[in-house]
Amino acid sequence: MSKIVLQAQGIGKKYILRHQTPGAGRVTLRDKIVEHAASVGRWLSANTPARANPSREEFWALRDVSLKVAQGDVLGIIGRNGSGKSTLLKLISQITEPTEGRITLRGRVASLLEVGTGFHPELTGRENIFLNGAILGMTRDEIRRKFDQIVAFAEVEQFLDTPIKRYSSGMYIRLAFAVAAHLEPEILIVDEVLAVGDVAFQKKCLRRMNDAAREGRTIVLVSHNMLSIEALCTQAVWLHGGRVMGTGEPHRIISQYLRTAFSPLPQQDWQDKASAPGNDQVRLHRALIRPKGGTAADPVRVCDACVMEFELWNLRPNTYLYVGIQFYNDHGILIFESAPVDATPWLGKAFPVGLFKFACHVPANLLNAGVHRVTLVVSKNEDVLLHKEDDILVFEVADSTEKRGGWYGSWDGAVRPILAWDTQLLGADGAVTKLSNAG
Repeated sequence: MSKIVLQAQGIGKKYILRHQTPGAGRVTLRDKIVEHAASVGRWLSANTPARANPSREEFWALRDVSLKVAQGDVLGIIGRNGSGKSTLLKLISQITEPTEGRITLRGRVASLLEVGTGFHPELTGRENIFLNGAILGMTRDEIRRKFDQIVAFAEVEQFLDTPIKRYSSGMYIRLAFAVAAHLEPEILIVDEVLAVGDVAFQKKCLRRMNDAAREGRTIVLVSHNMLSIEALCTQAVWLHGGRVMGTGEPHRIISQYLRTAFSPLPQQDWQDKASAPGNDQVRLHRALIRPKGGTAADPVRVCDACVMEFELWNLRPNTYLYVGIQFYNDHGILIFESAPVDATPWLGKAFPVGLFKFACHVPANLLNAGVHRVTLVVSKNEDVLLHKEDDILVFEVADSTEKRGGWYGSWDGAVRPILAWDTQLLGADGAVTKLSNAG
């Protein structure tokens, strides 16, 4: 059994929120004196019944959080903004103490909670490598030994002796992560670092953390990028409202989280034209998804053909409306875009003022199971954006036992098409025997 290097037992973190009296404005010296006098008065009258203080409120950022992380594990922490993820990292990093519970750490800990903390804009890249490395806990000998690797990773050789105030944001981020990535702690704490930099650099960061995990280092990672969490982590924890909602295999925890992150929205109606989403050129009236032959109240299954319908008011005469959709899966991946390619009789012609209905037909056995989101884009004359409505439809495609072959587990991938296959027996004498024909 792997050695446990990080253990949290029933930890909680409480903050006191101070509410300023409406209209009080800024706090003056007089206010401080009055508050101090009031506190003395409360102490002197300790035997009298206490009254609630409306200017102070307890807030538990975390409550009853327990977890174990073994050596070499990569733990991903997911959840909405405000769920307590960053607070948990600060507790693990020993930046702040828990209000209750206990955290046990075995080994050297390094934290990358804010990329670039400790950089000085007037110093050169070379000087900041030594400064930032020292702040993060590296010795001078360690920094010297890894200096060339850090510079190569950051790709800033040409600007090494330039003050970093002249660096682009991308160069700054690359250098900051390069220093932190070359620490050699037993436990590395990382907060949202994969959200920075370009795609190529993000891949480099992923590879670096994969290498660290293979070397037996333990990583605790917070990210909103579900694909990175699934690709990198060996286990995941889902936080909501400061409490643990689920822990376990990343794909399962991510799926549970994403199913609750969006409220089902298979139909929306806006009866009041004046307040409906849109503008003085176009406004939405209705959007829905339904199985072919069914209603929006019916579930959509993998094996069902389905129809997405969009109704909108055209408010300007002599305008050619052009609609399109962007279709996302539960990982936020754009699966496909679609728009009418043959809109006769209206193609190339102006639309009159009125209510129009557009229907997009999705074939059966295309979408995979899971939560899907649709964005509607309305343009004029195909190139002038009139309105964009994110998450106009949010719905789940249910799995089906039909046409599965011999496999009854979950299917990976953004889509799940049924493709034609055939099987042949190739004899030693060159004879070909067709065993099956799917099309």
